[in-house]
Amino acid sequence: MKQCFFLPIAAFALWLTGCGCSAAESSSADSIVSDEMTTTTTEATQSQAETTATSPMGSINPLTGETGFPAHAVGKRPVAVMVNNVTVSLPQYGIAAADVLYEIPVEAGITRLMALYADYSAVPDVCSVRSCRYYYPLIAYGHDAIYCHWGTDRTIAADTLERLRIDRLDGAGNGWLKCFFRDEERRKVYAVEHTGYLDGSSLPEVIADMGFRTERKQDADFSFYPPHALHSEGEPCSAAVLHFSSHYASAFVYDAAAGVYLKSHNGKPHMDSHTQTQLAFANVLILQTEISPREDGYLMDVALEGGSGFYLSAGAKLPLIWKKSADDAPIELFRTNGDVLVLNVGKSYIGILDTDRMIDWN
Repeated sequence: MKQCFFLPIAAFALWLTGCGCSAAESSSADSIVSDEMTTTTTEATQSQAETTATSPMGSINPLTGETGFPAHAVGKRPVAVMVNNVTVSLPQYGIAAADVLYEIPVEAGITRLMALYADYSAVPDVCSVRSCRYYYPLIAYGHDAIYCHWGTDRTIAADTLERLRIDRLDGAGNGWLKCFFRDEERRKVYAVEHTGYLDGSSLPEVIADMGFRTERKQDADFSFYPPHALHSEGEPCSAAVLHFSSHYASAFVYDAAAGVYLKSHNGKPHMDSHTQTQLAFANVLILQTEISPREDGYLMDVALEGGSGFYLSAGAKLPLIWKKSADDAPIELFRTNGDVLVLNVGKSYIGILDTDRMIDWN
């Protein structure tokens, strides 16, 4: 059963500035270190907009609902990239450009990211790229995305990739020396497993060489309100902390001036080292489900059939219901009354959290 705690503003700010989590960390096991929270809380505001929900079509980005999507990218498949999130590998780069960012627990109580880019011809260099866990390609498959990773566990993840026959590029296999390389500057200070990067500019040529289908099977991933109309409803929510484990947390603080939630990782602003910007999201989606160790006691099982959760946007939160009806089906989002959940235009963070893990609210 989930644990949700509501903290007064002063107490929540104290938690943010005083949070400390300790654990041993090794680069091979992807363990964790922690720092102090430095993000400041911004008072949430609500702006009501009388709008009509629309599904992205034409020149609208299907992952964000934003206008101005390049004509050459309309109707094309997105790309999904596995990204290392162990603290000693930070900061990453290329992730601020992602249209959607997934965060899901893996072994040892840490998390791994999967970044989605709607236009495969405009993906930046992304570092550091890490290996597949079986639930990520299942989610990528639902987006009809070309899946990029660097290696895989040799058990259920390898079996899942073989079963799905998903179009993919592997830095430890068919992508080596084509679009995956080592960042030589990072090698001076990082362990080698934290230095692999995807050369985004090479993707169009490599995708063509691999003969991958580039036309999308679906028009839209989510439903969005019209651009330039910020829709806010539900309970006020200026901040939230997702405790993925006893030593791994993602915090979100609402910036009312910008209309986005700013993300922190284990107590520090979560940054993109190339853009020198903190990760920011118009939409924060928290999807709760059963997550537990597999029989080996190491890798994780994540139930993707569906569950409950919360939608944070424009300084407010709503409860939600989500489901994934098949391997190739997208994650569908609903209000608790069964209506389709409509999102504000902009980038989305999707965190998949065990139902027993704590969420702090403010």
